[in-house]
Amino acid sequence: MAVPVVSAEHVSKKFRLYHERNNSIKAAVMRGGRNKMDEFWALDDVSLEVHEGSTTGLVGANGSGKSTMLKCLARILRPDKGSVSTVGKMSALLELGAGFHPELTGRENVFLNGAILGLKQKELQDRFDDIVDFAGIGQFIDEPVKNYSSGMYVRLGFSVAINVEPDILLVDEVLAVGDEAFQRKCLERFSDLKYNGKTVIIVSHSMQSVLNMCDHAIWFQRGKKMADGDPRSVVEAYTGAIVLDEHRPTEKGDRWGSGEARIERVELLDEEGREVTRVRSGEPLRVRLSYATSEPVARPVFSVSVQTLQGLVVSTPTTREADLVPEKLDGTGRVELSLPRLPLLPGTYDLTVSVTDFTLAHPYDVRRNVARFDVDRKGQTEPDGIVSLGGSWGFDA
Repeated sequence: MAVPVVSAEHVSKKFRLYHERNNSIKAAVMRGGRNKMDEFWALDDVSLEVHEGSTTGLVGANGSGKSTMLKCLARILRPDKGSVSTVGKMSALLELGAGFHPELTGRENVFLNGAILGLKQKELQDRFDDIVDFAGIGQFIDEPVKNYSSGMYVRLGFSVAINVEPDILLVDEVLAVGDEAFQRKCLERFSDLKYNGKTVIIVSHSMQSVLNMCDHAIWFQRGKKMADGDPRSVVEAYTGAIVLDEHRPTEKGDRWGSGEARIERVELLDEEGREVTRVRSGEPLRVRLSYATSEPVARPVFSVSVQTLQGLVVSTPTTREADLVPEKLDGTGRVELSLPRLPLLPGTYDLTVSVTDFTLAHPYDVRRNVARFDVDRKGQTEPDGIVSLGGSWGFDA
């Protein structure tokens, strides 16, 4: 049986939310020396285990506690209650390039940051060429990093951290750095780590990344652990839970993202262009997304995920797989997914829609369970299941 190399026992972590601070002696005297504040428990009695050689995804909405847990595991934060233990050498991809000095060159910062992460001088010299090659900054390695672009900066930070060759790697939503070629190298590197039996823990908003990369997942909500186990089961439980946003009571489902692009409206249209909530199996259906941007967004990807009421993801077509990715979006517009023959069998289904960057790792806007529709029977269909294969039977006696 695999050995637990990361464990948290009854971990709780609180933060203080100040409403008014005493910024002067007078203010302190007037308030009796007290600051006005509330306590917020980002983690509330969470226990978990991660086994050697596994890749674990931590999922949940913004503010659910998953990143706080990652920082507790990395010992960046100290729990107010409970304990954390790890076995083996650890590296954390949390704040890329956090140890860089802007006045030093890339070369000098590689050795400085590598030493902070626990590599010896000889190890850094042996791996230096690989680090520079992985980061793809070549001739700029002897330039001060203050002159680097933000992409070069984080790529070098990622490259140093990933070449530490840790036993345990902690990753907090940093798979969005760099262009598509660099993304591919990062994913290949993670595959190598997994193949070599290393333990990886990833925080991600991309459910597809969790399903593709992980063999274990944990769902956090409001500081508590809600589900722990097989990635498909955990993702289905997470995507199947409908939580109304207290600040937007008229809005259906969860919503998160950085907000540079937003999906303002979702419409289901029949063959005549009428908005519908019921459709028959085998009939045409269009899903229309109306979007707006607050600033230009480069190479955005739209996706539509169809799920059963139990949270099972039936399919998630994207504009990237359709090779329909504009170089830039700016302003408002619409994008449509056209289904000439809906293959769903009778039942009730939910739609989750999103617009992300090209890597699918950085969400601009995700609207989970934003629309629900019913599929009715039309003609002869399979008696059980989710989709119609559309085949035909024959005998050769």
